[in-house]
Amino acid sequence: MLACRWKNIARGRQADLPPTDDDPRWLDAAASLAIRARPLSTPNPCVAAIIVNRGRVIARGWTGAGGRPHAEAIALQQAGSAAHGGTMHVTLEPCAHLSARGPACADLLAASGLAKVVIGCGDPDSRTNGQGIARLRGAGIAVELADHAPSRTSLAGFLTRQTRGRPHITLKLAVSRDGFIGPLSGEPVMLTGAVARAHVHRQRALAEAILVGGATLRNDAPRLDVRLPGLEARSPRRMVLTRGPAPAGWEQLPSPQAVHDLHAMQFLYVEGGAATAQAFLAAGLVDQLIIYRAPVTLGAGIPAYGALGPAVDGAPPAGFVRVDQRRLGSDMLFTYQPATTGDS
Repeated sequence: MLACRWKNIARGRQADLPPTDDDPRWLDAAASLAIRARPLSTPNPCVAAIIVNRGRVIARGWTGAGGRPHAEAIALQQAGSAAHGGTMHVTLEPCAHLSARGPACADLLAASGLAKVVIGCGDPDSRTNGQGIARLRGAGIAVELADHAPSRTSLAGFLTRQTRGRPHITLKLAVSRDGFIGPLSGEPVMLTGAVARAHVHRQRALAEAILVGGATLRNDAPRLDVRLPGLEARSPRRMVLTRGPAPAGWEQLPSPQAVHDLHAMQFLYVEGGAATAQAFLAAGLVDQLIIYRAPVTLGAGIPAYGALGPAVDGAPPAGFVRVDQRRLGSDMLFTYQPATTGDS
């Protein structure tokens, strides 16, 4: 069970109930459930909610495609009158602003009869930003705001968009044991095995767009689709890093800094090659670095990080720390984040 730091917040008519031992557990479950909404919920965040009453899950929901209905509304509709006296665990503060697309979730919860709402992450959107919590407290509902890392991770795209004005960016590279992405000739080579390649397709399915450099597009003619049974429809938009026009079926990104012009996009997946990896790393625009290290040695080749050097044994460039490591068949997966992640 992941530890949380719990905060008492704005005063209301009803005193906060103390957090129970199960609150972190249900928030963990909600954060895991939220992946079902990613990235289909765009332009809204991928939120999930679970309602528990007397130790039993009575309803759950996640943001619908296109952003509606919201997770809280789905869960409340499922629960009906059984929500009365229960606790909702929701990854993001319920929205407080009016919309032509649907009611404010804070108002729905205020009228639901819930006894308590446990929130994994506050909403930095100025239209809510504490107002949802205040509205719940004003209705006599106990509220706990948790500094819950899994909720923040599930909302990384939304939070990065809100705080940095751009999508959350994952850079993926497959490398040899000595840190090269391929031979110096530039000839395409398949380094990793079937398990690692399937994992890549899963990661693609979680992104709104996938980007490669112009050389990769010219030399490899990549499909960049999702080829996992049942997830083919999740294939992301295809983008190429180039100052020239993009070919049919592709979108142009003229520079890494132009990610700030990708309005509403929350998750961008960058697959390289080396020059593109170097450009995004040098610009400080990589929020997550995923390295698939194959058990082969090339002896010489194209360094994974371009002029920044090879990824020897899957190691990151300076300024990144490892947050996960696992074996995928014969390959190793390493996940890194910037040592200082800020608000994203």
